[in-house]
Amino acid sequence: MSFSTALSGLNAAANNLSVTGNNIANANTTGFKESRSEFVDIYASSMAGISKTQPGGGVRVAEVAQQFNQGNLESTENSLDMAIKGEGFFTLAATPSDLNSLSYSRAGAFKVNSEGMVVNDQGQALLAYAPNGTSAADGFSQGILKTVSLNTSAGLPVATTQVNLGVNLNADSKIPATATFNPLDPSSYTSQTSVSIYDSLGVSHKLTTYFVAGAPSSPTRDWAAYHYITDDTANPVPVDAGGIPTKLTFDSAGKMTAPADGKVVLAPINTGNSAADIAATVDYSGSTSVASAFSVDALKQDGLAAGQLTGVSVDAGGVIFAKFSNGGSTPLGQVALTRFINPQGLAKLGDTNWAQSVSSGSPISGAAGTGNFGAVQSGALESSNVDLSAQLVNLIVAQQAYQANSQTISTENSIIQTLLNKI
Repeated sequence: MSFSTALSGLNAAANNLSVTGNNIANANTTGFKESRSEFVDIYASSMAGISKTQPGGGVRVAEVAQQFNQGNLESTENSLDMAIKGEGFFTLAATPSDLNSLSYSRAGAFKVNSEGMVVNDQGQALLAYAPNGTSAADGFSQGILKTVSLNTSAGLPVATTQVNLGVNLNADSKIPATATFNPLDPSSYTSQTSVSIYDSLGVSHKLTTYFVAGAPSSPTRDWAAYHYITDDTANPVPVDAGGIPTKLTFDSAGKMTAPADGKVVLAPINTGNSAADIAATVDYSGSTSVASAFSVDALKQDGLAAGQLTGVSVDAGGVIFAKFSNGGSTPLGQVALTRFINPQGLAKLGDTNWAQSVSSGSPISGAAGTGNFGAVQSGALESSNVDLSAQLVNLIVAQQAYQANSQTISTENSIIQTLLNKI
């Protein structure tokens, strides 16, 4: 009986040594989770149960349990490297064309394959939620999993729809010397500013606004704003609705009171090419008229020229953006995270992957930063959570246990030899 007891101890110690050795071997494996051997004792049972004087029958390995505590996050220079800071796993498809065979991983070292798909080193495709529109504000369909593709060579142009123009018009300005406004005659206007706007083909056009000071009339003063397309400086084209300039009114404190919402709708702008007419609004909200030099304090328009793909970025919510040379960005998807009620029950697949099992419970899907899901950090990888110092100590303990059980066998063998010699 002692031989079998000691043999079970040897097997348990050998298992502990193997598990510890595997932990040490994977101390530098991205996304690796250390394991530990968990043991239970053995007693022979009978119809009468276990007596008070019955010795134990040894030990057996109950489970090799993985520990899913957080590993350190190490910075990299690759924006497609991702780490999860908190709970959750990346959701992976076996191949970009097989979205039914799913596995889960904490290893976020991703790259682009020859077909433009975001995959890991094993060729498994990163899965994400499909975008509902052309911006992150449109949201994502969490019921629809898709691969992430970078097969986009150009950022589509966006026609300008709004120009935000905040100015200060000098309250000390005199009425222009020339009474009749003419964009080619600087003496007929007080100040001017220009901004580039874009048509539906991404062609740039120059929108110039001319400001003409009106006569002071306490407690308000009016200014006229003339809007022209000045691509051809010798032949400016007016784009004021109805051909009537906009009246900007300021009160005695220099605050704009008209138009009330600050917005001016321009007439449709014919670009002279096959692009659609530009339908734009100029927003003067925040403009003032105080006794200081003319200044442009805010100038922004929402159009974009065509652009080339320059890179990829990922935000804390796991939204993957394609970045373009025109300054635009397009959401390609939102990283699909998955968590389990009992991650220790996940089936181990190797390659730092796990699969759903009966013990793990059903997968719970979600997005980074929502519910109990952690945040996604781009340009970082999660290191192995192995504590080398602790593993080296455990190695010594397992070795001593192995040697002690070997000694039990040696002692039992000596007793048997003594008995045999008496016969």
